[in-house]
Amino acid sequence: MAETVKLDLVSPEKLLMSKDVEMAILPAAEGDMGVLPGHSPVISTVRPGTIAVFNGNTVEERIFVAGGFVEVNEEGCIILAETAIPVSELDAAAVQTEVSNLRDDVNAAKDDAEKADAEAALAIAEAKLEAVQAPAYS
Repeated sequence: MAETVKLDLVSPEKLLMSKDVEMAILPAAEGDMGVLPGHSPVISTVRPGTIAVFNGNTVEERIFVAGGFVEVNEEGCIILAETAIPVSELDAAAVQTEVSNLRDDVNAAKDDAEKADAEAALAIAEAKLEAVQAPAYS
């Protein structure tokens, strides 16, 4: 049996996942970060994107996160996610509509603050659409 690392995924509402995995690939602030057993300690922000959970050299699960924080330590990997949704539960047509509506909101923004809020929401929706249409890891 391969070595594993404990992966905990927590949202503001509840503990979403707590299991041993061979590897997890996370959308960290500076780029995708692979977490394997024995990973060096690190704390980072998480950008909108997909967590890919590997077991048996295949992706076992994909979870979209809208952002948050990750801590890797000697006990494992803890992800504190603002929002977390299994990619399998995302509806591509609904997400495409969300992206289109948010693009309209960006264009219709009346001031810089409203535009910044709309652009932030659009970035999350576009990452969600990419998670549905073009998963990075298989």
